[in-house]
Amino acid sequence: MKKILICLTAVLISFAAAAQQPGSAAAEVRQAVEAFNSAYGANRVEEYFGYYAADAGLYFYGARQAVSAYHDEWADMVAAGGKVEKNELSDIQVRVLPGGDAAVASYFVDYRMRDADGSVTTARAFESDVWQKMDGKWKIVSLHYSEISPEE
Repeated sequence: MKKILICLTAVLISFAAAAQQPGSAAAEVRQAVEAFNSAYGANRVEEYFGYYAADAGLYFYGARQAVSAYHDEWADMVAAGGKVEKNELSDIQVRVLPGGDAAVASYFVDYRMRDADGSVTTARAFESDVWQKMDGKWKIVSLHYSEISPEE
């Protein structure tokens, strides 16, 4: 009987450990990355900004930006008639940090934006996001976006 209890305890402990493996966190973060970028690509401003922590550190085009300033800039552009026309991701990599409540996601982005004046910008970039689980939701606490020179 003692051996059966030991085996049963070992099985239950392994199930508990498996339930907390970072694989599920990695899947959650990957899903968050895809939803975040889908909102961006569909110009859903408030949904997109809902993925940022209020005090997230953002780095675009060689400078740090406050989330609030970025929000205002992007909302104004969309309100004026500008829009993202393409935001395709590739090579998404997610690494969950020990503890399972923080992760780094990195990926390539192929992007096209049409400004309100009709001008079009296309780019290929590499993005790295640091995600943290806060109150049960994954939020971006840091984002670094760098455009890549076209290959010749």
